[in-house]
Amino acid sequence: MKIGLYFGSFNPVHIGHLIIAEHVLTHTDFQQVWFVISPQNPFKEKSTLLNEYDRLHLLNLSIKDNHRLKVSDVEFKLPKPSYTVTTLAYLKEKYPQHSFSIIIGSDSFKNLNKWKNFEHLISQTDFVVYKRPGFEISQNNVQGDIKFKVLENAPVLDISATYIRNCIKQRKSIRYLVHEEVYKEIETNRYFY
Repeated sequence: MKIGLYFGSFNPVHIGHLIIAEHVLTHTDFQQVWFVISPQNPFKEKSTLLNEYDRLHLLNLSIKDNHRLKVSDVEFKLPKPSYTVTTLAYLKEKYPQHSFSIIIGSDSFKNLNKWKNFEHLISQTDFVVYKRPGFEISQNNVQGDIKFKVLENAPVLDISATYIRNCIKQRKSIRYLVHEEVYKEIETNRYFY
């Protein structure tokens, strides 16, 4: 099976994440997209993160009706902080019957050279890149021998988990920025307050 791996903190998962995942499924030959929750991204402050099991729960709520989207807690069992190269090696060993590619925004794609063992990572997989404003990608401006496909016409929503957390702290509505089930769960449990 061809699977797209969508890595992130998902702190919290929002409608932009879900739209990108669905767009990838619609415009590639992937059979599934797996959301890989990072308990501790090496580029993010751990203190700003909701507990990983709460983030896992919110993500499961948001995709429960879509059988082509899956949630993976594989990084919960691996050393922290989480490194994509380690996770990919683990997944390839555990699921040799699957073929994995990485789904990534053009902003993160331009910073691949800062990732741990990025030379090994780019030799092991290919990338599906969705455009983010201000981060144009073409074969001419990519360093190294990276196998990638740019998704044209991916919906661009200027929504971020940081914006959502700030809205919550300021007691502003986040309705429609997150899945309705996620909205209810955040309100009920007072996440990010």
